[in-house]
Parts: sequence; C-alpha cells; structure tokens
Amino acid sequence: MSSTPGNPSPWSVEDTGGEEKGEATFRDYESSDEFLWPEDVSEKESGRDIMGGATDHSGGKGSLAETAWMFKLRRNLDQLDSIHGQTAQDVLQAREQLKLCRQNIADMEKQRGKLEKEVERSSEPGSSAAMAFRLRARLQSACRELHQEELLESHISTALRAKELELNQLEVELGRLSHLRQEVQDKEQAFLAVKGQKTQARLLRATQEANTLRRRRRAQAAAQQKEEAQRQQLADQSPAIHQAAAKCLKQSSKRVQQERAEVERQRQEHLERRTVAVMSLKESISTTHEMLRAQQRRAKAVARRREQEEAGLRESLQAQGVNSTKRLHQHKQLEGFQQRKEENERRQESKRAEIMSRLLREEELLVKTRAAPSRPAPGEGAPLLGRARKKVLGYLDELYLQPAQQEMLPRRRESRAESSSSPESSDQEEEEEEEDEEDLPQVEPEFSGLWDHTCKKSPGGDAVVEWQLGAARSAVPGQPALKPSRPTSAPSARPSRRTVCGREPKGPPFISRPEPIHFKDFEVGKTYRKKVVLTNAGYATNHCRLLGVSAHLTEFLSISFNPPGAMSAGMSCDLQAVFHPMINQDLEGKVLFESNSGPFSLSVSCTTKKCELQVDIDLLDFGTHVVGQTISRILTLINRGALGTHFTLEPSSRASAHRRPESSPGPPSQQPSTTEDARTQQQTSEEPEEPRTQNQSSSAVSEASGPEAGRVSDPPPGSGSAEGAGFAEVDPQEQATPLGEEKEEEEEEEEEEDTSADTSDICLGEVRSGPIGPFDKVLLEVLFTPTTPGEARLDFHIRFSDETCSPIPVRVKGAALDVPVWLPQPNVDLNICMFERLYQDTIVVNSSANTALGVTFEVCPEMRKHMEILPKMAFIQAKSSFSAQLRFLPRSSLSEDASEFYDSQTGVLELPLKVHVTDQPLPVLYTVHAVVTTSDLTFDLAEVDFGHCSVRESVRTGVRLSNRSLLPQDYGFMGVPEFLEVQPNNGFGTLLPLETVDLDLIFSARKAREYRFTLTCRSGINRDFPLACRGLGVRPPLELSHHMVRFGATALGDGSVATLHLSHPGSKGPRLFSFSPPQESEISVVPRAGRLLPGEKCLLQVSFRPRLSDQQIREEAARIAHRAVLLRRQELERSRAEKASGPQELPAGKNGKNGPRPSAKAATSAKTKVKQSPIPEPEDLASPRPEDIQEGSEAYEAGRAALLYSFPGRLRRYVVPCFVSDGDLPADDPQAQAAWSPQNTLFLELHCPAVQPPLVVISNNGQNAIDFQQAALGQKVVHKLTIQNISKESLDLRSSLLDPGGPFLLLNALRRLPPGGRFPLLLAFCPALGKRHCETLEVKCRGMTLEVTLRGEGVEPLLTCCCPDGDAVGAGPGGGLLDFGYVLQKEGAASRVLKLKNRSSVEVRYSVLQASLGPPSTEDRLAVLLQGYPESRPIVGPQNHSGLCVFSVTPAGGAVGAGESQDLTVSFQPDHPSVRYADRLTVELFNKTVVCELDLRGACVSSTMYLHGGDTLGGPPQDYLPQPGPRSPQLPGPSTPVLLTLKADPHADRGPQPAVRELTVGCIRQAQPLKKNGEFHWDGLTALQQRGFSIEPSRGTVEPGHTRVITVSWTPPSGHKPYEVVQESASLTLKGDETEVYRVTMLALASTSDSPEANQERG
Repeated sequence: MSSTPGNPSPWSVEDTGGEEKGEATFRDYESSDEFLWPEDVSEKESGRDIMGGATDHSGGKGSLAETAWMFKLRRNLDQLDSIHGQTAQDVLQAREQLKLCRQNIADMEKQRGKLEKEVERSSEPGSSAAMAFRLRARLQSACRELHQEELLESHISTALRAKELELNQLEVELGRLSHLRQEVQDKEQAFLAVKGQKTQARLLRATQEANTLRRRRRAQAAAQQKEEAQRQQLADQSPAIHQAAAKCLKQSSKRVQQERAEVERQRQEHLERRTVAVMSLKESISTTHEMLRAQQRRAKAVARRREQEEAGLRESLQAQGVNSTKRLHQHKQLEGFQQRKEENERRQESKRAEIMSRLLREEELLVKTRAAPSRPAPGEGAPLLGRARKKVLGYLDELYLQPAQQEMLPRRRESRAESSSSPESSDQEEEEEEEDEEDLPQVEPEFSGLWDHTCKKSPGGDAVVEWQLGAARSAVPGQPALKPSRPTSAPSARPSRRTVCGREPKGPPFISRPEPIHFKDFEVGKTYRKKVVLTNAGYATNHCRLLGVSAHLTEFLSISFNPPGAMSAGMSCDLQAVFHPMINQDLEGKVLFESNSGPFSLSVSCTTKKCELQVDIDLLDFGTHVVGQTISRILTLINRGALGTHFTLEPSSRASAHRRPESSPGPPSQQPSTTEDARTQQQTSEEPEEPRTQNQSSSAVSEASGPEAGRVSDPPPGSGSAEGAGFAEVDPQEQATPLGEEKEEEEEEEEEEDTSADTSDICLGEVRSGPIGPFDKVLLEVLFTPTTPGEARLDFHIRFSDETCSPIPVRVKGAALDVPVWLPQPNVDLNICMFERLYQDTIVVNSSANTALGVTFEVCPEMRKHMEILPKMAFIQAKSSFSAQLRFLPRSSLSEDASEFYDSQTGVLELPLKVHVTDQPLPVLYTVHAVVTTSDLTFDLAEVDFGHCSVRESVRTGVRLSNRSLLPQDYGFMGVPEFLEVQPNNGFGTLLPLETVDLDLIFSARKAREYRFTLTCRSGINRDFPLACRGLGVRPPLELSHHMVRFGATALGDGSVATLHLSHPGSKGPRLFSFSPPQESEISVVPRAGRLLPGEKCLLQVSFRPRLSDQQIREEAARIAHRAVLLRRQELERSRAEKASGPQELPAGKNGKNGPRPSAKAATSAKTKVKQSPIPEPEDLASPRPEDIQEGSEAYEAGRAALLYSFPGRLRRYVVPCFVSDGDLPADDPQAQAAWSPQNTLFLELHCPAVQPPLVVISNNGQNAIDFQQAALGQKVVHKLTIQNISKESLDLRSSLLDPGGPFLLLNALRRLPPGGRFPLLLAFCPALGKRHCETLEVKCRGMTLEVTLRGEGVEPLLTCCCPDGDAVGAGPGGGLLDFGYVLQKEGAASRVLKLKNRSSVEVRYSVLQASLGPPSTEDRLAVLLQGYPESRPIVGPQNHSGLCVFSVTPAGGAVGAGESQDLTVSFQPDHPSVRYADRLTVELFNKTVVCELDLRGACVSSTMYLHGGDTLGGPPQDYLPQPGPRSPQLPGPSTPVLLTLKADPHADRGPQPAVRELTVGCIRQAQPLKKNGEFHWDGLTALQQRGFSIEPSRGTVEPGHTRVITVSWTPPSGHKPYEVVQESASLTLKGDETEVYRVTMLALASTSDSPEANQERG
C-alpha cells in the first residue's frame, strides 16, 4: 500500500512522530472502514487461505472476513501497545528532565544569593571598584541564566502535562479494547486448531490424488493396447471403404461441374442485360437534356413576355396616378383565386364521380346480399380456421390464374375494399368470396415443384414463373394491365434493349438504394417501413411499373409506389415497402417491375432475430505459476444478435457424448444446402422402393468416406430390409459397423479419463449455465489451482439451447512449478513518491513447504539510507505466509547514493531486491518500482515591486507559479494582508504536474507609507514558499474603486448596470459626498449623496438606460403627419385635375390585348363615393404641432416606431463629479453648510454607447404587456405577440425560464430570426389555481433583453352530472350502470335523460364519448366473431345491422354557460334481438377531466317471453348478422342451445352437497297489454331424474313485467366416479306472443378441487 501526499498513510512517520497525532490517527483508523474487514475481499486473497493454505469454501466469505478481521485487530492492538509504551517512555524522560531543571534552578538561586551578598559588601567604602564591577557582571549573568532555566522549566512542564494527558487517553483506550483483546486471543487459538485440521485434510487429499494418478496410468496403458488392436482391425477394412468413397466422389465432382457451368451461363446473361440497360440509359439522358433545354427556352420566353406586359401596365397605371404596385398585386391575387377555384371544381367533380361509382357498387352488392341464402350456424358450417385458410389460398391462387380468368381479379379486389370499408357487410361478402373461389377452376402448376414429385425440373421454369408473376401482378391499381398473350418462350418474352450511341446498357435498367431491401430482426405483429429510391441506370429515358411481389410475400409485404412516368437517365423515384410479419421465419423474395428494357426485380430479405455468439479468446493460457496458488481468468461470452438463448458449459467428454445425431459426419459439400437439392431428395423419396435403396446405399458409402473414415454412420430410420439389400454386396462394411461402434465407445471412455486427468487443476467457475440476452455479454470465470508440478489443460464446449448456434470450443492450459517460497506480487509498485516523505507497503511471502523456513530480506547498501524492510529476518510457518513492512523515505541525496538504480532525469527508480531462504540456493527476486519527484513550487520573480500606488487606484502585477513535481499539488496563499488580493480564486487552486499558472497580485495601499511584506504560498503537504513584496502608497480623502466605466453597447429599451465603491480611508472625521449627474440624462447613480465615516465604504450603482426622449418622439410624429398632409394635398390636387379632364382608359399591352382594368361595378362605386364625400380644400389641411400630439396615440406610436427603425446609434460621454467636503457638519449649528473644497472633488468618467434595438414589438400597439383576463382552470387561452428583427444580422432567440409550476407557457420554440423576419410568440395561460397571476418573460438575443409582462386570473370550473328521474349516477370513472332492461324488437326505443349543471362563473365546454364509436370497435367485433366472447362481459356489445348505433346520445357536445344546465338524452334503439347490447358513455371536459362514466346495458328479444342464465357459449354470429324473415307465431322456430354446468363436491364436511344452478324466465310488458300471461314447461324430465337432476318448477306462468326463477340441481348418485361427466338434455318451451324452444344441455361432474370453471358466475 503506497502513500501519496494527497492521501498519507495512517501510520506514516509524520503521523506517528508527533506527541498528539498518534492518538488521533489511531482513532480515525479505528473508525474507518479498514478497521473492519469489508465484504468484498480482494480477489487475490479470496482464492487462498490467509496463512498460505488452500481456501476452505465451506465457510464462505464470512469465515474469511473473520480471520482477516482477527489479524488486522491483532496488528492494531500491537501498534496501540507500541504507542502506549513509547508515550510512557516519553513521560519518564520528561519527568527526569523537569527534575534536573528544578535542581539547576535551586543551585542557581543559591549562587545568586551569594553574589548579591558579595555585591553588598563590595559597595561598602574602601572596597575596590574593579572588584565591584566584576561582581555586578557575574550577578547579571547569573540572573539571565536563572531566567532561561525558568523558561525551560515552564516549557518542560507544559510538554509533560501534554504527554501525561496522551498517556491517560491511551490507557483509557486500552481499557476500552480489553474485551477485544480477549476475543482475539480466543480466535487465535481457534485459528491454530483449524489450521491443524486443514493440514491433516491436505495430507489425506494428497494421498488420495496419488492413488488416483496410479490408477489412471494403468487404465491408460490398457486403453492404449486396446486402441492398437482396433486400429489394426480398421486397417484391414479400409480398402473397401476407400473404393466406395471414390465412386461417390466422382458423382459429386460431376454434379459440381454442371452447377458451375450453369452459374457461368447465368452470369453471362446478366452481363448482357446490364449492357443493354446502360446503353438505353445513355440514350435517355441525351434525349432528356434536349427536352429540358427546349422547356427552359420556352419558360424564359414566357417569363420575358409576362415581364414586358407587366412593365407596360405599370407605366400606364403610374401615368394615370394610380398605385401600380397595389393594382398589380390585386390582379395577381385575383388570377390565383380563379385558378384555385377551377382546381377545386375539378377535384369536386372527380370525387363526385367516385362517390357515384361506390354507390352503384353498393347497390349491386345489396342485391346479391338479399338474393343469397342465410348464413348457417357455427356448428353446421365449416370451421373458422378452414375459412381463413381458404381465403389465404385464394389470394395465392391469384398469382397463377390464366389470362382468361384475370378479368375477375379487379372485381374481387373491389369487393374486398368495400368489405373493409363497410363492417356491416363484411360477413356476407366473405361468403360470396368463398362461393366464387369454389366455382373457379383449379389452376394447374406449369413447372415441377412440390405438387408433382415425379416430374423433372425444366430449364425454362424460372422464366415461365417470372412471366406468370408479372401477368398476375399487372392488376395493380393505377397501372395498365399487361397483354394477355403469352410468349412462346421465356427468353423471347423480354423486350429488346436499345443501343444508345453505340453502347448497349448492361445490368438492370434500374438500381435501388438500399440493395437489397432488408428487414432485420423483425417481430411478429409489428409493422416495419422502409423507403427505397429507384434510379434509372440506363442511357435513355425509361418507364418503371410495379408488377407485384413474390407469391409467398403477398400476405406480409405491401409496396406503395406511384408511377413517376418517363424518367430520364440518372433520375430517381421513391417507393415505400411496408412489412407486417405474421410468421416467425426468414423470408426472401423479390419485388417485380416492368420497364421499357425488360423486367427487373428488387431482392427482399426478411430475417428473424438470431443469436450471434462468440468468445473473446478461444485459447486461454494461464502461464507458469507456483504450486498452491489460485489464479482466476475471465472469459467473455458475447451475443451480438438480437435473440437471447441459454448456454451451458460442458467438458469435452460430455460434449462428445451429447453430439447431436442429425449432424452429418461427411463433408459440407455432400449435405443438401439449396432448395433444388431438397426438392431432389423429396422426389427421390417418392420413387419406387428399389431405386431409393440404391441411393441410400451410395449415400451411406459417401458418408463413410468423410474425415472419420473409420466410423460408419447409423442406418436411416425406416429403411428396413431394403438397406440390407443395398449393403449385401459389401460384406466388410457390415462387419465394420459393430467394430466401429465399439471403438467409438472405447475412445469416449479414454477421452473421459484423459480429460479428467488433465483437468484436475483447472476448473470452471460458479457460472456454468444461464441465460444470455440480446446484445449482451456474460463473464465466465476459469480457475487454475495447480496441485502438482507440470502442465495442465482443459478442453470444454459452450453449448446453447438454440439449435441454430453451433457449440464454441475453448482450450485452457497452464503450467506449475514446485517452489516452496514465492511472492504473489514480484513487482512492488509505489507509484509516484516525493522526496522527504515516508511511504509504506506490505511484502507478502508465501510458503508451500511442510516445515518452517527462515527468510532474510536484503537491501543493497546504496539504498539503506532511503529504504528499510522490517523485520530483516523472519520465519515462515509451514503452508503459511508472512508479511514484511517496506518503508521508503527518499532523501534528496538519492541521485548521488543510488545513481545505478535511480534516473535523475526521469525520476524513475527500479530497485531489484532479494529474499534469501534457508536451505534454498536460489533467492526469491522481486523489484520495487517508484517514480520519485520533487515537491517544490517556484516563482518567476524573486521580489515583487509594486512601485508608487495611490489610494485612488490599485496596482496589478503578474506572477507565474510553477509546479516542479510530477504530482498535482494544492496551493494557497496564507496570511494575505488586507491591502493585497491574489487572483484568480482568491489565491487557492490546484497545479497539475509541471503546470505553470499566472497569478495577479492586486495591491491597494491603505496608508501613505512604505510597504514591505512577505507573501507565503503553502502547498498541500504544508511546505511554505515565500515571496518578498514591496510598495509605496498615499492616502486621499475619499476613494473610488473605479474612475472610468465603459458600458457595453446597450440597445434602446435595455439597460446596463455598473457597481462601484466609494470609501473613506482617512481618520480625520466624516466626509460628505454628492454626485451630480446631468439633468434628464440616461445616467443614474444610487446613492447620489451620503456621508462616509473614516474607514467606511459605500456601494454605488451606476445605471445606463438609453431611451428616446419624449420631445424626439413628438417631433418625429409631427414630421410624419406633415408628410401625410403633403401627400393628401397632392392627391386632392390630382383628383381635381382628373375630374376636370374626365376619365381615361388604360392603354393596351404590347401584344394587342387590353390590360386589366377596373370593373364597371367598381367604377360606379368609386364615382358614388366621390359624389357623396365632398373634397376638402388643400388649404384646410394643416400639419399638427409636436405639442398637440398626445402620448399613446397612433401618431405618437408611429413616431416612436419610425425612430426605432431608423436609429443610427450614438456614443455619449458623461463626466459625473463627486463633491467631497472638508469635514463634517457642525454639531452646534444645524443650518450651517459644510465646506466643500474643489481639491477634494472626484470625477467619474462614463462612456455610454447606445445602438438600435434588434427586436421590437409590432403587435399589441407596441406594448410589452399581455392581459389574459379570466380563464377556467385547465383551459388554455393563447395570445400572440409578434416581434420583428430590425437588425441586419440573424438573431438567435432565447427566453428566460418561466415558473415550471406557473400557469404561463411559451408554446413555440424560439428559433433563429433572419433580418427583417417576424416571429409570433405564442403565449398560453392555463391556470391551475383560482387566483391572479403575473410573471415576466425575458426574450434574450445578442445585445438586448426584451421583457414581456404576463397577467391573468384563473377561475375553477365545476360541472356536475345528475339524473332527474332519481336513478343513481356516479361522478367520475366507473361511476355507475344505466340498464335499459329487455325491450321488444317491434316496439319503439327506450330513452333516459341526464342533466349537466355548470356551477362555475365561466363557460365550460364538454364532449360526450361512446366506446362503440372509437377506433377499436371494428377490431372488437372481429375478435368476438372469430374467437368468441370472453368470460367477462365486453364493454362494447353487438351493433345494429343497419349501421346505426344501438345507443345514441343527444347532444354529443357543447358548452354550458355560467350557472346554466344542459340535458343529455340517451336512447336505446336495437334493430335485432340480442342480449349482449353494451356500450360505455363518458362525459369529458375540455381538459380531459372525466365528469362521469356510465356503462350502458340493454337486451332485445323478438317475443314477450325470454330466458336468462346459463353458461357463456362461443360468440354467436347471429348477434352480428341479419336475421331471417319473420316466422309464424304459432310454429316454434329452431331450438336455441343453452348449456348448464353443475359441479358437486362429494367430500364436503356436511356430506355430499348437490350442485345448484338457476335460470330466469321473464315476460315483457307491452304497450298493448296481453290477454293472458306467458307460460313455460319442461319436456323430457324423466331421463333427467334418473340421472340425478331435479328441476323446480317444471311448468308455470309469468305475468307481464315479472320474472320467475327455475332451480336446477344435481346430486351425484351413489357409486358415481369423480370427474365422470354426466350429460343430459331437455327442452324448455316458452309461450307468449310467439313460441320458443330452448334445448338445455346439462353437464354434471363431481370435483374435489375448485377449478376456475367452478368459480365462474352462476346464472
């Protein structure tokens, strides 16, 4: 563990050397995470035992963590004891020093007393003066020494008290950790016991491994002998096998040569086609160029003629005094309007004709529907899946219809389109399609394929199929059909290619991007779209027409292509391919096109999600390691595909045992890989039995000739005696089969033994199987734990659950050496170290010997002053490890002492060290690496001289600070005086290695004196680097922080603010100041006047807000009005002249046609206006004066806008004086004025540039405020504020952030605004709280900030829904149910009324939604028709056959005024009987808030009697199809099936319980009351009673408007078996106005478990 300056080691010398640092450091270390062992132990230590032994995995991480915790705690306790002993020794030494010092003080005091007495005696008369002088000198010396000793005594006493305090704290800490010490001792004893057990277990395991190795060697010898015998036997059988293989090889070679010749012929034909296409492309390009040039010339001539006509007309209009620009613009708008009007009329005519054609087709379809018979019941007709299959086959048959039958395709497609657009007639049309398909003659295939296996494939089959596909796809809408005549041969059917300029085009006439069309990784049920660009690759103009797609892609791929017409060479067109997969398999096909140069196609490839698996390395080499180590390597399994799979790691023995039987042992060339080979094999399977036997025998021989010639493949299943007949001629092969199998088994056993022997030291990690997701990777761990010296290897396979993924083989190898002592880390890296800093690391030495060994750590003599290893000698216990402490303290003399190991230029230290082991001749070598660098910070100046500095200014001097170290260092200037400022970051920062930073020293003198000081820069390791500074300053009365301010270019309407400081550094009393800015200027100073005390500072804010003065705006408005008056006078004079001379006609154009003239109606109206409005005199029109123009008027706003648009910009310089008084105001005379001296005046110079605003508001009368008034909560009110860029540059607009929770929103994003461009700001007000809101939006651009004020008030909307007739209606989602009950078909509709009431003060808009009118309604009907009803009742039930909704609501939407109410009428109008009518009604507000949600239910029957109850059957089609005509009420109709399921529990607590179900019979009350009640009775009850069924009552009557309940129960008879189904049927007849018969089928069984069917709803 190396220590860095930024993060020192907790036990470094700097920390432990002090008196008070040791305790704090130990406490910090104890509280840190390192004191307790973390859960994620390092990978190096997790694979082995702490003392060098093998890891005991039974304990897991918990036991390992406890052991590590024990050793760390023992180390910390020992260090704490060492610190305690050292502190106690220091206390004893301090006490001895204090005792000696006090003794010296006592002796000195005695000596001083003696000297004082001698001095007194010498002062007596008669004494010698020299003697007295010497005695006084000795007395003074003794006093000084005594004073020094007293100071030393106080210092020693202070140090002693600190040491005693530290000793007491350590003793307290030891007492607190006494229980931990006892716990460590107990765990150490337990650890020694476990260590002994592990040693015994290790010896036992080694003995067992030796015995296993001996047994494996004996087994290998026996297996080798057996293998030799088998090899000799196979050598005898090899001639016959080789002969059969040669025969098969000749056949395969002949077939391969034929295929290559066919491929070469196709390639030549493809090259010829491409040549023809290129030649035609060139010809088309030249023709297109000529056409384009002619068109350009014609367009230029037309444009020139129009310009001449327009110029002549403009001149004639200007001559007449008419505004020519306005008149021409109106004329152009009129012409454009006429063109759009004619275009709309043509479009309406085409749509009207299309609607009429659809109506005629619907009438024909209605006639067919009426004439068609009724649809059979679901049980009587064909199954739904059969109908769907016929429909798909019908689509496929369209591809191969004869030309005579192709005429029927457009009509059938039209009928399909109509059926998709009209859901109510879809079922009837499906029946017609099925009948038409049955009547059509079956088409026979024209090429050999899967239909006829005995036919041979014709060479021209592909061309014929291509021609048929083209003919079948010619019925594409919007394209003419191909000629029905069929060419005699496929090659002659292709049109001849044109040669352009002597060059014949090659390749396809059109190329596409992308090529091919690839839909990769698709999922079933989703829709994928791709845009394809077709480019004419020929030399001439060409046409492109879509024929269709391949037959097997018809149901999945659709092409949207609009034929572009004639395309010149190089021109492109677009088409869109839409792929909707319905099956999960790869698809390939083509999109067929027709062009002038022949047909061409685009390849389409649709691939499913697949697995693409690989490993980062297939050969994993651990290298050479020492016995007893555990090395881990990571193998990465990567899935680059979009499909996940499951992987399993299997050794090579298991992989060979689990080889898949379908894999062919032969070479890949012998396996069928194409469709042609598969078809050939299928044809072969249909041939007679004898030829197939011969083929099988030849194929078996060819398989035997593969790479594993000695292994004979198993016979195919089902071959029988034919295979034996095929092999009767080759007797050696029959004999080789059992021998080959036996040899294979022996080889597998031998491979298992070899693998188990080689892989004893290499094993796989915990992850051996699991899932791998798409585009994911899995890390697989491989462990190498050598137990014996030598080489180890392991071969395993990674297998996958996906059969398309082949296994991935991986090889692992490693070698082991038998060295008793080794270092896990032979390279000790201390990283980067600094001089004079202590760094420590741990050297771990492991021993695999069975006895204790002595080791000696040696350091070379050159490094002994800088490096030390403690202890120098130690003993390593058997199978254990030892940790030594490496202490590295590099001195500045390192380059001189160890120049051999240390490079002073680069600072790299590479020191080889040795560890000597007892009785081991070779030492253990290891190397210590470090980079030693300095920690100096240097300045480029030795002394900084600021010179003379006034207090009114500050002097800045630059200094460069450089870091000479290779480590980053933090720095900071400590003790900076207040008159000095260090920037940037106030003198604090971080220097990167070898980085130099520029610092600014800003000196601001506070007094008029000389400054000499030292600036100290302290590094992060507490090193100080001084810098001498000096300067001279003078103090003025008052002082400004800045004497000149340069404002930036500020736009009109914007503002700039500068902050200054005014301070009073003197001490001669308070001073008064007063700023005097120019009157009515754009400058303001805050505060303008004040009083400053000595040392006080005042903050000044100088604002510059340029604006247009009111006088300028009025003058500009007056000038505009004056110009308007002048123009008006000119117009009046001109009109008088025209009236006097009479009207003039407009001149004719150059081409002889009259130009546009005003209509007669317009001329008449103009004359009338002239007659009605009297023409004023020009002298009566007077220009307004600037004083008459009011602020806010239109003239005022026009003047302001004109000044803004034409503002040239200005630069003004202001000098603002600041007058300073000589003193304070007199305290005795409040009226007296202070004395102001011109010498104390300060001047502030301001440079104020004003520019034209880039943004102006051109809407809302130029006002920057928008008032939204009142708005309902949730309602969005949008206002538009238009701004314009009046600058000459584009502006990037951005806005300030509005309150995210506020009601104001900026709807549109701000964009780049070009010069002169306008941009509407769409501002919305959507309140969420009922209160007034106000915000400010800032629109910012370069050079200006435009502020927009937003105001509005929110009002809460309140709309309730209630039912006037008293029915309960819930408010909110799922509010309630509105049931209309049963109604008669022949009677009218039922209706209910709901009332909406607005209780708010604003108008509220609402809308009524029905689930049946939403988009999912058609899908719900089809799902019910094809799959049946679900168990739960659907939200939307069947609908009327007429197309009208069963439930209707009036009105469907609107607005309710404040305090008003609105009635909603809900009507139920069925047109056919059904009991499943359902819908959902939702009332929503404008903000999508649901007011109420009701489920609508209703039932309709044809007679007054009805039956309710029973199990849910499949969806009855009669609910969605028209019902047959009315039947006689006397005759009963066909019986209606009803199913009842009864389940009884024979093992209930109270004995067998019968199963009970209920049916409800009801009678509807009619408008005209019936003469008698409804009746019902059961038939066939005798058989039911014999089987245990009982029905109560069996007959009865029901009054109109009432219901009766029929109870059906079933009791299991004695001897009834569980789960045995009892089925009986009975008839229930209902008599009302009509007689109806229900066939009730009862299914009964006894079940002991409550299945989901038993829990379904009863009745």
